This record gives sequence, structure tokens and C-alpha cells, in this order.
Amino acid sequence: DRIGAGRSSFTRQQAPLGLGHAVACARDIVGNEPFAVILPDMIMKANPGCLKQMIDVYNSHGGNVIASEAAHEDELHRYGVLDLHGHENNVARVAMMVEKPAKGLAPSNQIISGRYILQPEIFEALDVAKPGTGGEIQLTDAMISLLRNQAFHAVEYKGKTFDCGDKV
Repeated sequence: DRIGAGRSSFTRQQAPLGLGHAVACARDIVGNEPFAVILPDMIMKANPGCLKQMIDVYNSHGGNVIASEAAHEDELHRYGVLDLHGHENNVARVAMMVEKPAKGLAPSNQIISGRYILQPEIFEALDVAKPGTGGEIQLTDAMISLLRNQAFHAVEYKGKTFDCGDKV
């Protein structure tokens, strides 16, 4: 069995209740294993691929891994934004994150780029999550609650993102 080989599974979210709710819908598929979340509206062009870059960081650091990239200040209110510390090459420790911060309140210009490697404890955090920004269950809020007990690293991946959620 080759390390890195895996399975892909899909589930449907029956109502638009937020990304956290969508991830929670996959609980029975995931079980008690680390897993990747790949948002289909964020297309990454990279060599090696974004998820491969993240797996390499996961294999060396463990914990939870988030893809990140720099965004223009005018776009930060549309994304989860990261407060990062201890930069080493393109990897940093996540100190805090904010979902869709109001203009001028973002902790940095580093956004979450729609790729995650998460530990299964995220499901427990989602079980108790209250609706956040936009009245939705936010994955970012559940990840913030895990920051107290688990490491999160951000990979400023080398590549280009095409955000299909943006009409432009």
C-alpha cells in the first residue's frame, strides 16, 4: 500500500448551512481518521499540486494543515484570514484565524485557500458550533476552538488559485 494513495468520497449537503455543516455531513464517511477537504470552487494550479505540498507539511509537522496565500486588502472580507507566526520557508504556525473580517480588522493578508487537512476532532467542535458569520456553521469557528489543543500550520502553497466563487 503506497503512502499518499487514498480514496475520494463525496456527500451532499441537503441545505446551505455553511462550510462547517458541509464538513459535518461527511462524518460517517471519514470516521476517526485525518482527512482532506477540497473546496471545488477554488481551483489550484501548481506543480507539485497544492494538496501534495500540504501532505508533505503534514508528514513533517502533523496536526492540521491549511493552504494559504496572500490576498489584496480589498478581498480579505470574503475569506477566512490567518494570523501566522514562526515562518519557515512557506510554512507557519497558525496563531488565530478570523472568518470574513470587517474591513480593516484582518490580522494579516494571508487567506485560507480552500484546502484543509484536518484531524477528526473537528467533528466534535462542529457538534457544538453555533451559527457564525452569515448565520452559517463556519468551519473556521470550529478550527479556532481546536487551536487551543491542536497544532495548525499554514502552507503558503506555490501555485495560482482560480476562485470560481467570484463572478469576475
